[in-house]
Amino acid sequence: MSESEFAHLPDIPEPEMLSEHGPARVIAMVNQKGGVGKTTSTVSLGAALAGYGRKVLLVDFDPQGALSVALGINPNAADLSIYNLLTDNDCHVGDVIISTRVEGLDLIPSNIDLSAAELQLVSEVGREYALQRALAPVIDDYDFVLIDCQPSLGLLTLNALTASNEVIIPMVTEYFALRGVALLKDTIDKVTSRLNPQLRIIGVLPTMHDPRTLHSREVLESVTGAFGDTVFTTTINRTVKFPDSAVAGEPITEFAASSSGAVAYRRLAREVLTR
Repeated sequence: MSESEFAHLPDIPEPEMLSEHGPARVIAMVNQKGGVGKTTSTVSLGAALAGYGRKVLLVDFDPQGALSVALGINPNAADLSIYNLLTDNDCHVGDVIISTRVEGLDLIPSNIDLSAAELQLVSEVGREYALQRALAPVIDDYDFVLIDCQPSLGLLTLNALTASNEVIIPMVTEYFALRGVALLKDTIDKVTSRLNPQLRIIGVLPTMHDPRTLHSREVLESVTGAFGDTVFTTTINRTVKFPDSAVAGEPITEFAASSSGAVAYRRLAREVLTR
């Protein structure tokens, strides 16, 4: 995919650079199904936004720590992680943030300890707001905070949804994925009505799309029919560059800047900035 292959879609101009930063738009990347490209989308979108002069904080909110690994950081070697931030009142968010090799892109790492945080939070008062409280001191320092959620609709994901203003739902263009998105939307509606009235879905992101197959094209049509303008016009096609960039520990916009995947995520970044 190149820019020319988006020629049939409305043009999205490059954004102007900023002279000031903040307060951040907080976006949760959510899907209870695994393997749909949440982590790839979080790191790639974050790097693309940083490339347009935005200050971006990525929050690895999955005990597997895949987002940290995708940025070349060993999550098990970090002195502090999101676990400490959630469970230790003396831990400040500034102590946990790590600068990445991408200018303007910072990270709060995660590791397997985060699994224990969910158990510890169960007995806490206002447990759904733990992440929101933890991030509050730095919201004004960034333009975007992107939260990479685990494939679950448990307490950690509820924390992410409560801390966020917006949701992006990455979904594979396969039939069963469409059914899962409908279930997720019900959960988001409940969070909006009970915990976070400001929460809104800004986009459903078709990922791992293969335009050569009839099945993928039909599912994409079904998704567009079901969710209308909520579906991003940018689709993320399958490419070997994504796993290659993950192994290299670099966002695809840095690892293969002219590749189809990098082009797609830069276009997605421009689309997010207009919503």
